[in-house]
Amino acid sequence: MKSTIKVLLLSLTLFLCVVITPKPASAQHARVSFQLFYDQLSPYGEWVNHSNYGYVWIPDVGSDFVPYSTDGHWISTNYGWTWASDYDWGWAPFHYGRWDYDNDLGWFWAPGTDWGPAWVSWRRSNGYYGWEPLSPGISIGLSFGQGYNRDNDHWNYVRYRDFDRPDVSRYYASPTYNSWLFRNSTAIRNTYVDRSRNVTYVSGPNRSEVQKYMGRKVNPVSIRENSRPGQNLSKGQLAIYRPLVQRNNAGGQRATPSRIVNQKDIKRPLERTARPQQQQNGRAQQQQNVRPNQQQNVKQQQVQQNARQQQQNARASQQQQQQKNVKQQQVQQNARQQQQNARASQQQQQQKNVKQQQNQQNARQQQQNARASQQQQQQKQQNARQQQQNQNSAQQQQQQQQQNARQQQQNARSVQQQQQQQQNARQQQQNQRSAQQQQQQQQQQNARQQQQNQRSAQQQQQQQQQNARQQQQQQQQQQARPQQQQQQARPQPQQQQARPQPQQQQARPQQQQQPRPQQQQNENQNQKNKQK
Repeated sequence: MKSTIKVLLLSLTLFLCVVITPKPASAQHARVSFQLFYDQLSPYGEWVNHSNYGYVWIPDVGSDFVPYSTDGHWISTNYGWTWASDYDWGWAPFHYGRWDYDNDLGWFWAPGTDWGPAWVSWRRSNGYYGWEPLSPGISIGLSFGQGYNRDNDHWNYVRYRDFDRPDVSRYYASPTYNSWLFRNSTAIRNTYVDRSRNVTYVSGPNRSEVQKYMGRKVNPVSIRENSRPGQNLSKGQLAIYRPLVQRNNAGGQRATPSRIVNQKDIKRPLERTARPQQQQNGRAQQQQNVRPNQQQNVKQQQVQQNARQQQQNARASQQQQQQKNVKQQQVQQNARQQQQNARASQQQQQQKNVKQQQNQQNARQQQQNARASQQQQQQKQQNARQQQQNQNSAQQQQQQQQQNARQQQQNARSVQQQQQQQQNARQQQQNQRSAQQQQQQQQQQNARQQQQNQRSAQQQQQQQQQNARQQQQQQQQQQARPQQQQQQARPQPQQQQARPQPQQQQARPQQQQQPRPQQQQNENQNQKNKQK
């Protein structure tokens, strides 16, 4: 019996080596649709129609499952730090699409079209490396920001020296420190551009940096293309199936899962336990009978399942021979299960406390944000008032400048007026002086004229007197003529000479005629003076 079991085991081992051996990477990648994910992952979980993301997959795992944390470790490849999962289905959900968490559904996976070494966000904090799954719709650039933090419970932190351990899950920091580690962390923004697929990957920490912090060399692992779904890590090589994926089938028909479960029928995360392998195999056979059009994938799955079934039969025969040991192991497992349950309850309590602290912190943050917003509004209002004041002051300054300009113009006008007044005053003074001078001259001229008139009047009087004298003399002469005639009749001595009176009489009329023009001139001058 033992010999037959050994032979069967050797034959199965050889057969699996032939089936699982990876083929070299080719230049052209296979192109498939979401139907591949729906068919390949159905034996290992449930497909649910999500209101936001469409069809999502919930794995049949225990309540302590966390993507990129449970049953796997990190390896360094040419594309960056790559997650090597221990699950048979790990080739798809950890390299395509995104993970998200729901209180009712737990962790679920939304399919995607781009392959990557691991779709996570990286950070470093005080001797620790940290990572968490990227949720659907979150871009790489957004994950690099300081404000991106889905939930402190979703982060995994491990010390530098334990980062590349195969059992890295045993060295995670306690979730109670996640909040402190995140607040004191910085984002790791290293990326790798795959030009063959036109995709940018998040590569994580630099290999040289990790080697420096760990104090030892990190052996790189090369990635080889696998021609069928699955993955295998051995001898420094990761053979993984990574085809080019599109949403719809080749004919444009929408891909759909063969079995869709209602969300109400999904157990809550704390009520789940990992599904036994036999149930998964039986369900895989049902899924194989549903779609006969994919015979090649079904045959490959059937071969793998037969190999697993034979291994299980061999193990069952060994278990029958070792029932006593199994019972003891069962007792130990029960004790371990109780310890795990106690730890799970403690972790749940810690998670509740952490969530309460997080809620309190969020409330404080909201209060701070509200205060900050109020301060910003007050600052904006103050700035608006300041702007209004500045505008008013500017208007006042403009008005003051305009008023000053008007005042200057008025001053200039007043100066001009004063100058004009002064000039007018000077002109008046000059006019007065000239008038005074003219008056003085006129007065002097009038005085002279009066003097002349007086002189002429005196001369006239003298002339009149002279004329009166001449008349008297003429009268006397006329009176004396009879006497002269009498005397002439008398003999007179010869010595007596006649007086030249006739000449004098002729001269006097001339003198009397001379003052008349002078009098007319004086009268005309007096009339002009009166008119002035």
